Amino acid sequence: MEDGTEGEEEAPEPPEAPEAERPAAADQMPRWVPRAVAVLMLGVAGLFVVYWAFLQLRGLLTLLLISLFLSFAIEPAVNWLERQGIRRGAGTGLVFLGVFLSIVGFLVAMGSLLVDQANNLVDEAPGYIEDIEEWVESNFDVEVDAEELVQEFQEGGAARDLATGLADDLVEVGRQVVTVIFQALTVILFTFYLVADGPRLRRTVCSVLPERRQREVLRAWNLAIDKTGGYIYSRALLAFVAFLSHWLAFIIIDVPFPLPLALWVGVISQFIPTVGTYIAGIVPVVIAVLDRPVSALWVLGFIVVYQQFENYLLLPRITAQHLDMHPAVAFGAVIAGAGLLGASGAILALPAGATLQAFVSTYLNRHEVVESRLTHPRPVRPSLRSRLMGRRRRAAG
Repeated sequence: MEDGTEGEEEAPEPPEAPEAERPAAADQMPRWVPRAVAVLMLGVAGLFVVYWAFLQLRGLLTLLLISLFLSFAIEPAVNWLERQGIRRGAGTGLVFLGVFLSIVGFLVAMGSLLVDQANNLVDEAPGYIEDIEEWVESNFDVEVDAEELVQEFQEGGAARDLATGLADDLVEVGRQVVTVIFQALTVILFTFYLVADGPRLRRTVCSVLPERRQREVLRAWNLAIDKTGGYIYSRALLAFVAFLSHWLAFIIIDVPFPLPLALWVGVISQFIPTVGTYIAGIVPVVIAVLDRPVSALWVLGFIVVYQQFENYLLLPRITAQHLDMHPAVAFGAVIAGAGLLGASGAILALPAGATLQAFVSTYLNRHEVVESRLTHPRPVRPSLRSRLMGRRRRAAG
């Protein structure tokens, strides 16, 4: 026995495993990787399902968005009627009736104007053709036989083809009219529910949110109502002023159909963003040209002068409290809205942009801007105190 270790047998060392059979810890896949891959695949599949559902329901979502902004626009009037003692449902119905009568009156006025002008065009078409024939012959030294052209048009089958095409177009127009009527009824139904049952709807939304979130939702809702309603009512006031001004001007200039034309200018110039002014001005100018070319110059001049008066005097004062947006921002919002939702998006872009701007501004901290030539149109002169301090430093130095 040596060193007291006799009788103790040493434990045999385990045989070394072959190098090919050793587990490589670094090469093993972590247990969470398959689960993460499965979650990722489910997420991608869910996104595709959501995208497919959005494409299928895009039309309905657009109608809901239009209904929401229409409810923002008319809710101030319904609230005012409610304060006068009228029940909310009845007040909503009265506002809808007023809007409906206004739209019908506008369409009737424009329809009468269109029918009368079409009849005048048909009656005076031979004279126009003769004038065109004389103008072509005198300026281009070309003989044109208008009667022969009309005869060839009728006997060559072109008239029959044109009539067939118009019949097909009328069928398509009828189908589009039915679609528009169905969409309008859908918007009216949703808008009526959002306004007449607005308080209960907001209570239902807030009931699932904590108190702090409820205040934020109600603040955003109130901003949307103020901005959208203010936009609509300020535009309505501008449209009324434009209607009266152009009506009187068209009467003085002796333009045919002064009332429908003034109504057209007032509504289109105010409620179609960006290009509404140009669309509104073209129609009375064309009508005046067909009546007397000299009158068209007077009409065009008055429209230009009135636009300057409106842009620099009326518009800043009326819309200062309701839609405080920079013109470049407003123009960009209209383009973005048209790109997303078409014509309806262009109309909704301004109140939506104003609401978003007002909501974001409540969470931004404003600071005093430093005096710089980049922030002032004129060079900044140092204050009296700064000049005195500079003199003292120079004297001390």
